[in-house]
Amino acid sequence: MKAGESERVLAELEPYRNGKVGKEANKSEECHRYIRNRPGQFDYQAAEAANLPIGSGEIESSNRSVVQTRLKLPGAWWKPEHAHDMLNLRTLRANGDWNKYWKATG
Repeated sequence: MKAGESERVLAELEPYRNGKVGKEANKSEECHRYIRNRPGQFDYQAAEAANLPIGSGEIESSNRSVVQTRLKLPGAWWKPEHAHDMLNLRTLRANGDWNKYWKATG
């Protein structure tokens, strides 16, 4: 996958698929379907060149630390439009752009 050969990976998975869906699908079937349903989303070389994460672990961790920490406070509730604004501010801070943003706006 990192070499940009997703079609080759799909071909190598082919003999191990069971052709089933849901709980009946084996791991090879699930993997094949995941790759097949996301054409163009596995340009790992470009992501690495741009110094972007390519694994979901970092994304899940960011979701937990940036989104859930603020929006899932005990007793808190949010209107969608306010939650979106709050997440934008949290993302600014998490990315280290907090001061840059406020200098530019005011």
